[in-house]
Amino acid sequence: MRVGEQDLRNFINWGLKMIVFISIDDTDNLEQGSTGQTANGLRKLVEEKGWGSTAPVTRHQLLVHPDIPYTSHNSAMCFKAELDPQVWEDLIMAAGQYLEQRSAPGSDPGLCIVREDWIKNPAELLAFGYRAKREIITKEEAYQLAQRLRIHLSEHGGSGQGIIGALAGAGLRMSGNDGRFQGRLQLKAAGEIMTVEEIKRSSDIDSVETMDAYVLPETEEVVIGPVIKTVLLDHKRKLLVYRNQSDRWQNCSKQQLRQY
Repeated sequence: MRVGEQDLRNFINWGLKMIVFISIDDTDNLEQGSTGQTANGLRKLVEEKGWGSTAPVTRHQLLVHPDIPYTSHNSAMCFKAELDPQVWEDLIMAAGQYLEQRSAPGSDPGLCIVREDWIKNPAELLAFGYRAKREIITKEEAYQLAQRLRIHLSEHGGSGQGIIGALAGAGLRMSGNDGRFQGRLQLKAAGEIMTVEEIKRSSDIDSVETMDAYVLPETEEVVIGPVIKTVLLDHKRKLLVYRNQSDRWQNCSKQQLRQY
């Protein structure tokens, strides 16, 4: 029996997964929508279609400047996924349609999808992400980089200005050292105490550390604050803590984590 080219390709790819980073920006307006909610909705869509598994969404702060149009904070949202390579084209189409249907009126949505195995020089993408935190970047620059690195980048409404933040968000997520995880974790009530071991067992937190990188032992106790936010550092989800007025460890507040 003669084996066709597609059959051979399917055999080679059988059982393999592609790592992708799906990043979006500028899908809301002042009265309606949330880019974080949109990213989580897109993540849910990918999993409901049975294309593979996804990781939690991270928020990446970009430059706030009068010459950059943004809704409130100028932040991009990104999540990592491990998918069947056969769904690449379907993923691009479904994600684009989702943004067009769910983005708020007057927004300028941008979509970026990065295949990790296609990028020959990921350092270029990471550098672009960090540039977007301190410089004004044009759409033309974003498109040129995306074309050079074989990255999908597309506009889905308005001016399409969101492609800049979407591309930057993908680079920052890939760096493994930028951003806060979107949403709040639910552990114990504010004021209650948990050991590091309990915190890790009750969540997907990888490490509990201070802001200067001291890793707390499993038996250390932490006072739970009113809001629990985690950050992406060393490609891990980390809960950062500080010494409160009672000289007890307590998880950092949202204000203390603004630099992330």
